[in-house]
Amino acid sequence: MEIKPLISFSAAVVCYNSPSHDLRKLFTSLFYSIEKLRHSFELPTIPIYLIDNSDENSIEIDSLNIDDERIKFLNIELRLLQGQGNIGYGGAHNLAISKLNSHFHLLLNPDVILEKEALITGISFMLENPKVVLASPHAVDGKGDRQYLCKRYPSVFTFLIRGVFPKSLKKIFTSHLANYEMHDLSEKEPSVDIPITSGCFMLLRSQSLIDIGGFDENYFLYFEDFDLSLRLGKKGKLAYLPAMRIQHGGGRAGSKGLNHFKMFTWSGVRFFNTYGWRFIQH
Repeated sequence: MEIKPLISFSAAVVCYNSPSHDLRKLFTSLFYSIEKLRHSFELPTIPIYLIDNSDENSIEIDSLNIDDERIKFLNIELRLLQGQGNIGYGGAHNLAISKLNSHFHLLLNPDVILEKEALITGISFMLENPKVVLASPHAVDGKGDRQYLCKRYPSVFTFLIRGVFPKSLKKIFTSHLANYEMHDLSEKEPSVDIPITSGCFMLLRSQSLIDIGGFDENYFLYFEDFDLSLRLGKKGKLAYLPAMRIQHGGGRAGSKGLNHFKMFTWSGVRFFNTYGWRFIQH
């Protein structure tokens, strides 16, 4: 009889007035991916944290229509954390990070859908490459258009192009944006030494995440994943895995109204003050 390697895994999703149908899609895909993972690994109870940042505790587990028998079969423990109010994306994730006792931890946005092979692909790669502390996936949006989750160190000019320039002017800087979004990464082989990855889906070594103290809660929204990436990069390698695939709804700050644009700007100033201002992309 084949003996499966023993690993432990946890996951966390941060929500703010998130639609129930998004969460149902997320959990359905996550459960399928966990089931695939269990085919190859022995896993103890898997804690999945659903962290509700809504002021009025908008999420009820029953409304998600999650199959209790399936949760039992997969040995999942769904933990709803709410009542803390809107403490920010990083602060909410830190509630779960402070409780971690796993080898691998997955940070998720509520508008993500995992392919079945996502977890087995990512965790197998990280087990084979012990210097890798974070794995980022290949992502598409709901229309199947490519999203680029890996980034080079940004410049102020890059954010002006992305958030302020009209579409007609953006076209002039297509190659500039492609360089920033690392369009040159291989889609056949994994790439390591990635500077920055998106927080919508981060597969991490839990201990590395604990060692750096989780997220910097001074970033209420935006740039908390940039900051986390750079601090994790001091612990090991960040990798892009084209074979680890997800769908992500996503959205940019520039399309979400003035308040979001202000938060983006404030967080950007803090980021550049911490890590160094760059006005033009090198």
